[in-house]
Amino acid sequence: MINKLLSSAAEALADIPDGAVVAVGGFGGAGMPDDLIQALIAHGARDLTLVSNNAGQGDTGLAALLKSGQVRKIQCSYPRMVGSHVFEELYRAGQIELEIVPQGNLAERLRAAGCGIGGFYTPTGYGTLLAEGKETRLIDGRHYVFESPIHVDYALINAEAGDRWGNLVYRKTARNFSPVMAMAARNTIASVGRVVELGELDPEHVVTPGIFVKHIVQRPAVAVAQQVG
Repeated sequence: MINKLLSSAAEALADIPDGAVVAVGGFGGAGMPDDLIQALIAHGARDLTLVSNNAGQGDTGLAALLKSGQVRKIQCSYPRMVGSHVFEELYRAGQIELEIVPQGNLAERLRAAGCGIGGFYTPTGYGTLLAEGKETRLIDGRHYVFESPIHVDYALINAEAGDRWGNLVYRKTARNFSPVMAMAARNTIASVGRVVELGELDPEHVVTPGIFVKHIVQRPAVAVAQQVG
């Protein structure tokens, strides 16, 4: 019997090794798997490469992960936002590497990894520092930059509901990068607000099929209430 539901986030993340590439879903606070991030901090894996939309705000969530000193490099679109003081301090001190990836490129590089595509050409970034060291090509009179897939070891994502097979649905903008991160990852761990019975999810509404998910855990009731509120 397939049952991907585990009793705790700590159990779900127990196998993450030092040096892993970890993608974390979320767009600002929307869809951020805070319980999984806290579990990763407690787990203590170090020398991580973090793939995310931003570098966190304040002192919680991604910012707390960076502050723990467990992240060696971050690939993201928006490293500096209001309140992103933790990343700025680490970067200025030379304690973290940064690769800026335009937001559309970030999504497409993750999708390419999940689809088995070897890379793609995009006009985004041509003629800028972001294109340095990358292959360029003139196609139909327009310049393009070659971008490679982002392969992920572990994806930590947030979903509205899931069943024991790992099928997931999302809540509005909380969907953001989670589906493509799940596709790109060798191991996807999903924090869900509700665990439902098999057949309760309309197949037409399932965004991430269980084939892409290794484990699911149910979020604490307090965290669910905060996100809905």
